Amino acid sequence: MTADTLAVTTSAPAAPARFPAGFVWGAATAAYQIEGAADRDGRTPSIWDTFARRPGAVRNGDTGDIAADHYHRYREDVALMSELGLGAYRFSLAWPRIRPGGRGPANEAGLDFYDRLVDELLAAGITPVATLYHWDLPQELEDRGGWTGRDTAHRFAEYASIAARRLGDRIPTWTTLNEPWCSAFLGYGNGVHAPGRTDHVAALAAHHHLLLAHGLGTAALRAELPDTAQVSLTLNLAAVRPLTADPADLDAARRIDGLANRIFLDPVFRGSYPEDVLADTAQLTDWSFVRDGDLAEISRPIDSLGINYYTPTVVAAEDAGAAGSAGAGRAATGTRAAAPGPPTEASASCPPPAPAPPWTGRSTPTACTNCSPGCATNSPASRCWSPRTAPPTRTTATPAAPSTTPSGSPTCTPTWPPCTAPSPTAPPSAATSSGRCSTTTNGRTATASASASSTSTSPASAAPPRTARTGTGG
Repeated sequence: MTADTLAVTTSAPAAPARFPAGFVWGAATAAYQIEGAADRDGRTPSIWDTFARRPGAVRNGDTGDIAADHYHRYREDVALMSELGLGAYRFSLAWPRIRPGGRGPANEAGLDFYDRLVDELLAAGITPVATLYHWDLPQELEDRGGWTGRDTAHRFAEYASIAARRLGDRIPTWTTLNEPWCSAFLGYGNGVHAPGRTDHVAALAAHHHLLLAHGLGTAALRAELPDTAQVSLTLNLAAVRPLTADPADLDAARRIDGLANRIFLDPVFRGSYPEDVLADTAQLTDWSFVRDGDLAEISRPIDSLGINYYTPTVVAAEDAGAAGSAGAGRAATGTRAAAPGPPTEASASCPPPAPAPPWTGRSTPTACTNCSPGCATNSPASRCWSPRTAPPTRTTATPAAPSTTPSGSPTCTPTWPPCTAPSPTAPPSAATSSGRCSTTTNGRTATASASASSTSTSPASAAPPRTARTGTGG
């Protein structure tokens, strides 16, 4: 075919994808992560102030004492939002700043700060969206039982009334809770979030009382806000997928879906807890903390649902024998999550570990530091790997005697004890014959047994006949 007879067929260019009319670009923050001024103008400690001071609880020992100093620099921050062209800003109110100690009179100085912030946002043409609870429970309420007790839910409703009464004329959308799954199961189940407890039953009770707080808070907001205001709840839901059509994989996915999604969605939108979740957790608790009328409160209508979505969750069942052969670290949970990327080692002077503890998406002493005894985390002499990378391949190298680097600092020994639970006492096993599941969200691994919705480790000797393993899917 000659050039003058060549025919070229082209298709019309596809229309560019566009966001729907009314779509709003925004940003979101949490009070403890940005405000700072932790002891200014009447604010009292939250559970995160306390938890961040626990040795090893937070990487590098960081705290929110200063953070981004948003409390003093909010005008600059709003100017940056305006430069970015944001249409909305979702921020959280600090409960211990507005109602120090969690009960008693309101703190006018704390309310004044949010008055100034909201007015600054409106002047910049940015719509304020308020979250009442982003994990900073007043420490005094935790000392009285925290979210494991019903009283905290009632104190939350009182706090919601105070905030709405003062700011409700200018904030059109209110979110009661942000990611209560984290508050309950990371905070009370495996202890990697504040308040750092590791108790399966406490996690389930905290989960219920958080939802009760949402319901009571919704009623309190409706009583104070104008009719045009919207009330919301924000959940971190997971797209749960079985790896295969094998019945064991399907059942593992069902259990994870129940503990990650339906344990929240069903009571909020259906006024009931999923029957299979109640059955899966029956050996732990009879759910007697659920009282008459609770589910009616929890299922009060809301105007919108916020979804914080991170990654898909791919679930597969795994033979307990395979899990037990993976070394002491893996046997502790019966799970391992896939994480992209090669290991990043702090020093080549340390021999390979044997065996490698499980990767948990963190490198803090309470979440598997992966350093040998006597080696400081992230020091030149440590054998650690950085977050969001996979652990090195297990080896069985013969341990070498400790040596010193040219600088005189000790190098890491090639072996160390298996990773332990964050608390001094490991939580009791909740393994059953139906197995254990693990979820991975945004680089974090969480293990939930078939009979527990908390996330924790359990002894290798209690491993069930089949366990479940999850990784991030594409």
